[in-house]
Amino acid sequence: MPTGNESAPGIAAAQARLSTIPDAAAPDYDQIRRTVDTVVPFVNLVGVRMIELGPGSAVAEIPESPQMSNHLGTVHAGALFLAAEVACAGAFSGIIAPRILHVRTFVLRETKATFFRPGHGRLRAEGTVSSPVLAEVIGRRTEEQFDITGKALVRDEGGALIAKVDLAYFCWLAAA
Repeated sequence: MPTGNESAPGIAAAQARLSTIPDAAAPDYDQIRRTVDTVVPFVNLVGVRMIELGPGSAVAEIPESPQMSNHLGTVHAGALFLAAEVACAGAFSGIIAPRILHVRTFVLRETKATFFRPGHGRLRAEGTVSSPVLAEVIGRRTEEQFDITGKALVRDEGGALIAKVDLAYFCWLAAA
């Protein structure tokens, strides 16, 4: 956890890779997606991938794999949750793109998951984020601390809703 002006190690590594983007006013969402997709070691270990990222929305995919299963042969609830969280973190990265190099901390505070039916095969989590202060924060150059909410819908390949996950995050931005 950062204690001063530094960012957490994973965030700092991502910022170093993103600092090569020439124009923060015209974000390269594919570059951000590729960077964010590799920044969390646990996500890489499990194999959840971010496959789409835009301004305020992202899609993460759970691969079809026996390692993602529970004892009943369905996709484990932990894998469903992880994909939902990855999708919302990606959505945050997309919407905060103009100030992404100033992110000190972005952490999950609270969550609620509702599971509707067992998941089988490859699943997709579609995440979105919102905050009443976000537009103002992006436009300012000052240090900011604020809350942001996310919602992810996890669906199977046929489009059936498997789970809905609500997430509440805390974000801390350094001054520009």
